[in-house]
Amino acid sequence: MSSLPVYPWRLAPDGYATRRQLRAQGLRPGGQDVAAQLERPRRRRGPLVAYLYRIDRAKPVRPMTPGRWAALAKANAARRTCPACRRDAGYVIPAALGTCVPCAYPEPETSGL
Repeated sequence: MSSLPVYPWRLAPDGYATRRQLRAQGLRPGGQDVAAQLERPRRRRGPLVAYLYRIDRAKPVRPMTPGRWAALAKANAARRTCPACRRDAGYVIPAALGTCVPCAYPEPETSGL
């Protein structure tokens, strides 16, 4: 069983990249195994670890299809719809509230002014 090469933070050799770095280049890991890892020491906990992939084995990102765009739009619309009043809030409903702001904090009715 072979272990992964471990490099100090910011000192990985050329030819390796994290998922985010691959994505910025328009690439994805494409099913390859993790090739190496970076470790950044922390004071109170274990080291912070980032996994590295080989750039030469990475594949291009798959393009968005019309079906994917439609599914993404539907999912985002669901995140904006208030479950209490069923209206589009115009923003993503906070999970902490569970409803839109007017439903979460209804204004008290003022009596006869």
